[in-house]
Amino acid sequence: MIKTDILIIGAGPTGLFTVFEAGLLKLKCHLIDALPQPGGQCSEIYPKKPIYDIPAFPEILAGDLVNNLMKQIESFQPGFTLGERAQTIQTLDDGTFIVTTNKGTQHHAPIVAIAGGLGSFEPRKPPISNITAFEDVGVEYIIRDPELYRDKDVLIAGGGDSALDWSIFLTDIASSVTLVHRRNEFRGALDSVEKVQELKNQGKINLITPAEVVGIVGEDYVTGVMLKQADAISERPCDHFIPLFGLAPKLGPIGDWGLEIEKNAIKVDNTLDYQTNIPGIYAIGDVNTYPGKLKLILCGFHEATLMCQSAYKRIFPDKRYVLKYTTVGGVEGFDGTKKEAPKAVVKAIN
Repeated sequence: MIKTDILIIGAGPTGLFTVFEAGLLKLKCHLIDALPQPGGQCSEIYPKKPIYDIPAFPEILAGDLVNNLMKQIESFQPGFTLGERAQTIQTLDDGTFIVTTNKGTQHHAPIVAIAGGLGSFEPRKPPISNITAFEDVGVEYIIRDPELYRDKDVLIAGGGDSALDWSIFLTDIASSVTLVHRRNEFRGALDSVEKVQELKNQGKINLITPAEVVGIVGEDYVTGVMLKQADAISERPCDHFIPLFGLAPKLGPIGDWGLEIEKNAIKVDNTLDYQTNIPGIYAIGDVNTYPGKLKLILCGFHEATLMCQSAYKRIFPDKRYVLKYTTVGGVEGFDGTKKEAPKAVVKAIN
């Protein structure tokens, strides 16, 4: 039985930052993740994808963000159960929880923080009859290594942030980049839309709208796609076809835990602490929903911070604390010294 103060389900950026905020409160954390390494989608799906909305980082690769988070929490020594999926939860008479994984590993904690991101997921595929025959031989739904596309002709389909961001990024790598979207309007960030338009004007991106990929050309490997524009269909040569239509998320076993679910996300109370309908169980990051919810890493960090404050009060109902800035005493390990950050940051008063 693994015992901890806060059991975090999901080791993506939000789950990892929770360790830091909990550590400042002298709370120990243990994380469960079905993936074999920490980092969630940032490590598994797009480690080389640039992220632009992390404070103080004009641009940072997703994998580097995970590495920085791991360094930030190193001094708090979190535990990890990796390669296992949180399967069942049992509420004990004292209000604490036992979470058992699909491999039978049991975890006991008074607080459970679900930070599972989008949960388990599959890429949304376009309705092209022969697309599965070209998967991994020219059709990719996820960009893991941009170097695969160096000096290649790449065609991306989609109108969201991923399609826009990767189109921009690959202009410096691929021989040519073509972005196809079925509408003239994009649903991604305005800044990204303007950047794509600028690159189009510079001749660095071929922008085709409104249009839709309706077929794939090739024998053993992709050599092109069939484009439909209005009532006309034409062939467009390319080496890689990358449909970026998002991911279809699934909560998996967590959806059977008695939590209030809305549109495949866990409803929480955002007026205070992001607690679910079950006291002691919180949901933070992309896995939760509430009025005005934004699925941003930045928002997950904020939710994790408030959640940890609430968790401390639940674990220690008879104590109050005075929160101080980390600049008051630093954090152990950041500058090579042996400062006791939790004592410097939080003073518990009986």
